[in-house]
Amino acid sequence: MPKRILVIEDEHNVALFIKQGLMDAGYEVVLAYDGEKAFELLKQFSVDLVVLDIILPGMDGWEIVRKIRKNGNFELPVIMLSALGMTENIVKGLDYGANDYLVKPFKFSELLARIRALTRVTSSRLKDDKKIILQDLELDSDAKIVKRAGKEVKLTTTEFRLLEFLLKNKNRVLSRMDILESVWDINFNMGTNVVDVYINYLRNKIDKDFDTKLIHTVIGMGYVIRD
Repeated sequence: MPKRILVIEDEHNVALFIKQGLMDAGYEVVLAYDGEKAFELLKQFSVDLVVLDIILPGMDGWEIVRKIRKNGNFELPVIMLSALGMTENIVKGLDYGANDYLVKPFKFSELLARIRALTRVTSSRLKDDKKIILQDLELDSDAKIVKRAGKEVKLTTTEFRLLEFLLKNKNRVLSRMDILESVWDINFNMGTNVVDVYINYLRNKIDKDFDTKLIHTVIGMGYVIRD
């Protein structure tokens, strides 16, 4: 059965181009030109992935992805499309809950590659262990709850995915590219500081108030979570 993708794009020519390309690649596509129609379609159809423009009439892409997560669709992959390519815009998109962020103009082959990667990662995640424990840190993938020393730690969707990836690879040094490709499935320019920004977010929430630090920097190599 082909995977179904919801495309939310208000520029009709762009929307139809993406739809036709996805259909040619074997996907089933439902199309919305604004956020209101998108949520109607999400109620009618089960979709495997969302391709979402940011600049939309009425409800913008930021609000749409945040509402998708607020409604409990934590595992639904979302790729944001935008001409806004600055680091702060990328961070905002990921922080609101997007899995990937593709800057316009883009090559359609790259969009297809990212869709394949995201749907592959989502399928494998369903088979993973649901609870991971490291010392007094506990992550529950099903409940989307993180606790340290028995106290719940509030994380954004992106922070949760980053911590989950670190924990699944505990004691292994992960490069920035490892993290980008596995957490967000994004091949950023290596000059970006998105990974460093989110590692700092996590440290402030996970390690700051504890004597034992779990997240460590390996200079020139990357990051690792360990005892």
